[in-house]
Amino acid sequence: MQYREIGSTGIRVSEIGFGTGDNAGLMVKGTPEEMERAVARAIELGVNYFDCSPDYGKGVAETNLGRILKKLGARPLITTKIEVGPQNKDDIPGRVLQSIDESLARLQVDHVDFLEIHNAPAAQHKPATEETVRKQGPDSFGPPWIPLVLDDYIGPKGALGALEKLRGEGKVRFFGFACEHAEVDAAKKVLDSGHFSIINVWLNLMNPTSGWPKPAGLSVDYDYGQLIDYAAAHGAGVAVIRPLAGGATTGASGRHALAGGGMSRNPEPFLAEQRRASPLGFLASQDRTLAQAA
Repeated sequence: MQYREIGSTGIRVSEIGFGTGDNAGLMVKGTPEEMERAVARAIELGVNYFDCSPDYGKGVAETNLGRILKKLGARPLITTKIEVGPQNKDDIPGRVLQSIDESLARLQVDHVDFLEIHNAPAAQHKPATEETVRKQGPDSFGPPWIPLVLDDYIGPKGALGALEKLRGEGKVRFFGFACEHAEVDAAKKVLDSGHFSIINVWLNLMNPTSGWPKPAGLSVDYDYGQLIDYAAAHGAGVAVIRPLAGGATTGASGRHALAGGGMSRNPEPFLAEQRRASPLGFLASQDRTLAQAA
């Protein structure tokens, strides 16, 4: 296993982490034996970074991971997240404090190494999005959180004060935020603040724009503007998400039976991604699968 340092934190993590999201499904829908076997094998192979969120299975993934790590007597590096919904936007600090205490209880640990704000940065609030999330509820196809502006992150009524309080109490070591569907300029301003040590961002064959300029002729829903380079220049590390485009670049005929998340509840976006991925089949060969090439 190879290891890299997360930004300027001094923390070295395995290049391959262990995700617990609904789209993978294992830590939400798998059997206890399947989960334990996978976690034990990952640790045996040198994986020391586990990523979770209270949104994955509505707390189920955190509960399962905590139970298994305790049984194995293992304490890898752990990232979890907080989500701010429309009902929380008037008390973001309170939401941060409540969410992490609930996560620590499920994970059966006294602290996490990284706590990320799951909400993507945006230049301004989007009342239409907030109202849609409020009407659809937590089981809608989309995420249950809303875009946040810079002030929501670091302003006097934002998340930063609560995050610093948690660090002072020893419950959190470093802060981060997710950039799924983020507005790049807004994400860069959050990084400019110097308070955040890690980000999540998409990087895959279908959308490589967080790492490279958008290739001519490629159509993407979000241009992530080489955020990986920007984060590195600001002392922040990057944990890549969706490296296989939610499964579209595996060459499989459909999503895994355990897979959850919005793409399973509403398969049309996934099918569209598969159609876009189909011309990439030439990357597979006798010695390598399309997933390995991806």
